[in-house]
Amino acid sequence: MVVLVVIGVVAGMVTMSAAPSPQRELRADADRLAQLLSLAREEAQVRGAPIRFEADGSGFRFVVFRDRQWRPITDDGDLRARPWASETRVAVDRPDGRRVLEFGRDLVEAPYRVVLQRPEAAVSIMANGLGAFEVVD
Repeated sequence: MVVLVVIGVVAGMVTMSAAPSPQRELRADADRLAQLLSLAREEAQVRGAPIRFEADGSGFRFVVFRDRQWRPITDDGDLRARPWASETRVAVDRPDGRRVLEFGRDLVEAPYRVVLQRPEAAVSIMANGLGAFEVVD
């Protein structure tokens, strides 16, 4: 009987730890986005054309300024449009007050923060202005 109780407790703990938490799910989206922001920054320098990050509650995408207009990036599998795991609000906090993330030829820019929020969780992506992105809870 004691063995069954122990097995039940252990199984319950495993189930609880394996269940996705809202904070863990948001953190995974933020980690992925931080890597993609770094890639977009490098890609803008390689292409010699500005790349902008755009997001709404259901997903995000990267667009490139080509032929005098912003066009979705379709020739790069990494920078393709992606959905969020669940409804997500994105806020950009920059020292210059701009609410747009646009990468160009500049190698250095002012540090900024991107905040991802869901009703039950929030995380920030800190950019140091030199190309490093760090996710903080």
